[in-house]
Amino acid sequence: MQLQQKISRAKAKLLVEYPLFGTIASKLQLIKNDDIQAFKSNGTTLEYSSDFFNEITINEMEFVFANGAMHASLAHESRKNGRSGWLWQLSTDYAVNDMLVENGMERPYQAHYSKRFHGLYAEEIYAELKDDILRDELEYESDDVDDVQKDKNDSQDNQQESEKVQQDDLVSEELFEEFAKAVLEAEEKRGELPRSLERFFKIEQNAKIDWRDELRVALERFHKDDYTQMPPNKKFLHLGFYLPSSVSQRFKLVVAVDSSGSVDDELLGEFLSELNFLMNTIPSYEINLIVCDDKIRSHRVFYSGDILEASVEGGGATDFRPVFELIKNELEDTKLLLYFSDLDGTFPKNAPSYDVKWIAPKDLETPFGEVIVLDD
Repeated sequence: MQLQQKISRAKAKLLVEYPLFGTIASKLQLIKNDDIQAFKSNGTTLEYSSDFFNEITINEMEFVFANGAMHASLAHESRKNGRSGWLWQLSTDYAVNDMLVENGMERPYQAHYSKRFHGLYAEEIYAELKDDILRDELEYESDDVDDVQKDKNDSQDNQQESEKVQQDDLVSEELFEEFAKAVLEAEEKRGELPRSLERFFKIEQNAKIDWRDELRVALERFHKDDYTQMPPNKKFLHLGFYLPSSVSQRFKLVVAVDSSGSVDDELLGEFLSELNFLMNTIPSYEINLIVCDDKIRSHRVFYSGDILEASVEGGGATDFRPVFELIKNELEDTKLLLYFSDLDGTFPKNAPSYDVKWIAPKDLETPFGEVIVLDD
């Protein structure tokens, strides 16, 4: 595959899978620079080594473009606030890459990443790295004009030229930041923001997110699960990208209900009622409804137009593993599992390949999946 074709595919894939990153990355100026080892972004451009781009996979190239999109959105110069330029850039890189990994993106090994900085803000990472330098645990390598002491013999003209370049960079960054904020607001309204963006942007929430909206977004994201190349997706034709259209044929969903006796029947009824309503907005669907405590109590299949009902039988201890085993053995094409439970039970050791949404009365930690809290 030619490098430019590979770049185009990675950008198109990013647009489909992560619209926020993909839209911002489409504005990035790409510059080939074979004097660097991998890639770097200064907030307005993304420089890359052609050898590096030829070596990595398309998924890893997606990560690089998402990294560049985030750096371009964050206006490094205006947010630096007197910090060391290169160290602030590195700190932001660690924070950005941690967030991208958290969202399931495939990181090339050359990208800065450390579990030590998981969940930290760039400002917190900067403070830790600065402490490392003071303890001589990190070698100081200045690559930013602001970090190099200016020669006393520099002419006034050179200083003025440097200030002009800095000012131009600030203007470019601020314009890109405004564009990124507009894209962010659009994606926020659609309910499709990547996880942990609050570390980088102030995300306004006028009210508590209703669990019904979270459930609706989850279903909307997954119900278009069949793809065809003809006709192509018209949304990206003007960019020269011939991407698959998403054509929903039959939406297949798995719903599991914890019948251990510790679940709230009233909340279960409310959840099933809302799910029934949402499924009526989907033309064709198939729902596998599984009732389980420490073993499978029932497994029924519902189709479009059926009323989704669950007879809660059991009362034993809670063990989530039988449901995941049943899916593995009988429902291999599962893409989304909604599991209603109080989350007090035994989880599988390994996360499945499909997405899991835990529907629960309160937010508790789970080893995988996302919790949707039934809270009015």
